[in-house]
Amino acid sequence: MSRRIFLFLIVIIGIAVGATRPSVQAWLMQSGEAWVLRNADHLPLARAGEYLFDQNCASCHDDPAMHAPTRESLAMLAKEDLMIAMEFGKMQPMAAHLSKQKRGLIAHYLAGSATNQYDWIAAAMCESNQTYGDRPAVSNWGLGLENRRYVSPQQSNIDASSVASLDLEWSFGFPRVSDMRSQIAVIGDRLFVGDKAGKLFVLNRHSGCVIAHTKMISGIRSAITVATLSDSRKLLIFADSLATVYALDPDTLAIVWQRSARLNDYSVISGSISFYDDRVFVPISLFEVAAAGSPAHICCTSHGGVMALAADSGKKLWTWHATPEAILQGVNRAGQDRFGPSGAAVWSTPTIDVQRNRLYVGTGENLSAPATDTSDAVVALDLDSGDLLWKFQATAGDIWNAACLNGGANCPDNPGQDFDFGASIILADVGSKQLLLAGQKSGEVFALDPDGTDQERVVWRKRLSQGTSNGGIHWGMALAGEALYVPIADPERELAAYTPKPGLHALDVKNGETLWQYSAKRNCEFDYSKRPLVGLENNRSATKTDPAELYKCSFYYGLSAAVTATEELVFSGGLDGTIRAFDRATGEILWSDNTAVPIDSSNGLAAHGGAIDVAGQVVAGEWLYVLSGYSMFGQLPGNVLLAYKIKK
Repeated sequence: MSRRIFLFLIVIIGIAVGATRPSVQAWLMQSGEAWVLRNADHLPLARAGEYLFDQNCASCHDDPAMHAPTRESLAMLAKEDLMIAMEFGKMQPMAAHLSKQKRGLIAHYLAGSATNQYDWIAAAMCESNQTYGDRPAVSNWGLGLENRRYVSPQQSNIDASSVASLDLEWSFGFPRVSDMRSQIAVIGDRLFVGDKAGKLFVLNRHSGCVIAHTKMISGIRSAITVATLSDSRKLLIFADSLATVYALDPDTLAIVWQRSARLNDYSVISGSISFYDDRVFVPISLFEVAAAGSPAHICCTSHGGVMALAADSGKKLWTWHATPEAILQGVNRAGQDRFGPSGAAVWSTPTIDVQRNRLYVGTGENLSAPATDTSDAVVALDLDSGDLLWKFQATAGDIWNAACLNGGANCPDNPGQDFDFGASIILADVGSKQLLLAGQKSGEVFALDPDGTDQERVVWRKRLSQGTSNGGIHWGMALAGEALYVPIADPERELAAYTPKPGLHALDVKNGETLWQYSAKRNCEFDYSKRPLVGLENNRSATKTDPAELYKCSFYYGLSAAVTATEELVFSGGLDGTIRAFDRATGEILWSDNTAVPIDSSNGLAAHGGAIDVAGQVVAGEWLYVLSGYSMFGQLPGNVLLAYKIKK
């Protein structure tokens, strides 16, 4: 213990000494941070966090008269949830004077002070003499380099004739979390799943028993990517809520390497990580879009990008920046400094084009002026250098941040509509040609020619809805044969000339013509006096609806999560917790289940399903795996992994 503390002090001193030498400082910061993260449980970080809490938070949280959550109740939350509350949630005004590092220490202290949350694991462990094999394999977000989210008949035997017999076989509840976002990976009989509390579990995918588990210092946000290196070694690659990328040995769960992918203090990784040719490609998003909603925030200095790392070591190979570095542009309406350009977050999982040696991602809006031509765009990068090869901007001049939800001074004049390309770009084979298929929060789908000129890039475009900042096309479409399946999330909003059109569309990939469509409906009577605030403003609300009331009837019912297609089926999860299997040819619903219900999980916890968002459904053999629960914008909270199996 004392040796670790001594080394910790040496690292800190080294960082301070190297502060005047940028190259040395950068190396020390990366190396020092990695060492601290690996040894966090053995360092006095919690003691420092407790001191900061005592000095800055205890006067409210330790005083019953203030009716604030106690330390004990805060300790039940995941570290990421605590950070969200301080970074841009309802605790932001009280924590604004604290640095990001101090907020992190407070969250580390609180999240680490609950000692009995995992006592159930011992009883849930598998027998130690089991073997697990390597097949089947579900290794990445897009179910392939092209992000088509297609499962072949060789990978699954759930079809139109058997899907109606799907039945819940087992479930797994996660303590301390209310959001499920990290898509699972499968290697043989092992299922890998991460949660917002920073736990990584390896489960027997047939029974749900725990094979192994480990704890990361922060919540796991991205999908679990299985990278098979050229020397045949396998690694689990994923990112946490501090924008740190990890590579773990799947057999021992030992950390092989870790690397910060932050471009600035507001960097976060919301998409997932792609692997190809011994390299990993990391999309970098940002949460300053939410922080800008605070009147005290100096807006805006962060931007998105893509980082390439060596898969065997984590060494940085190149970085593409979505905008130039922000500089002072003047003042906002409140007289505060205003910086720009900023924004163009990348939260789509990169698509790999082996034939052209390219990578494709979508970008989000600018946060502050001046607008750039890389926002709301599809971008093509060289795989080896990260050089920008071409870009297609669908919506020019889209400058927006969360201040636009509350009339704040950080909202620009004539704000845009927040029309990101968040869904992963799909590389499609269409006859002898290839197309890039891109879905935007504007509710529009674009088919782009990867080899065309800028003037002839668009082959076809199809508008399916009007979109909103929380509507249109969110996380992922699916491609099977020559049909594209597009989920629409549209929430109900009081906007001029806006009619929400949530549902699922099947499009002919050759020309964008509609093959069929399904319109999602709310199947209950909603009390509109209890509807959540719009988007990010809901995080700041001091009034929270009782979850029991939320589950009675969900305000949200659109389709936001990524969809998954097989030879005969399309699986899609709804924000009301409904999971559906559609006939791929006709759009008929062949099977559905309501997951937003109390569940006595197979691992012994009282769990609850909720909204299905972000992560797509995973199909392997005769199994369907569904993550249920997501409450970021006022949707239904939940904390369960559901494993369905067809009955023979």
